[in-house]
Amino acid sequence: MPELDRTPPYLQVVHELKRRIVDGELNDGDRLPSVRQIADQWGIAQATAMKALAALRADGLAESVTGVGTVVRSRRNLHRSAVDRLERALSTGKIYPDGEYAVIKAAELSTPPTWVADLLELEEGAHAIRRHRVTYNEEGPVSASTSWFSPALAETVPALLQTDRIPGGTPNAIEAATGRRGAAAEEATAATRATERDAEELGVEVGSPVLAGRNIYFDTEGGIIEVGESVAPEGRWRIHRRNG
Repeated sequence: MPELDRTPPYLQVVHELKRRIVDGELNDGDRLPSVRQIADQWGIAQATAMKALAALRADGLAESVTGVGTVVRSRRNLHRSAVDRLERALSTGKIYPDGEYAVIKAAELSTPPTWVADLLELEEGAHAIRRHRVTYNEEGPVSASTSWFSPALAETVPALLQTDRIPGGTPNAIEAATGRRGAAAEEATAATRATERDAEELGVEVGSPVLAGRNIYFDTEGGIIEVGESVAPEGRWRIHRRNG
């Protein structure tokens, strides 16, 4: 039986089932455990198990099917958070699940926004490493994102300045070159409207609702490894956990 911590029991169930969906253990149409099965497995009341399944349905990740039960609604439309990408990279050596891929649109030295420069402790006008990508699945664009890194990594991790995909993801490449291991991530999100660039990259209309995010990856000493920003179109459901 899985051990419960101080997180409310129903949320622990929700987080575990979301993890299985994100990692591809549960696919579109797969049946989720029943209320009774969840209650027995986690040692919780059936009312608590019902609350967990209701939360998944409210997030758009599951739906009730008459005669079947609760099933995964659509894993293909998930926009994975920065936290999920870091956890997946560190645990599996992969950033993206099967069926998803990223196209690196730019890998260069560029002047970052002020908020990024402040986090990276750069002087005004200094350059940082910028990697911009669009992530796709078979249905089209899932998200567009930009990662910013200290310019000091240009020599130690030259792959950051190449538009080729980095096997294992940037967190593992940085760890291999510097010994700095990604340990935690934080992310803030806000609903906003698609800019012209967003619209072009995501295949939506200018002004369409989008979800914008800003994230930070930290190493084991609390130092910042990466600062990122992302945007995802409406209807791309988001999975979010905080690790570390």
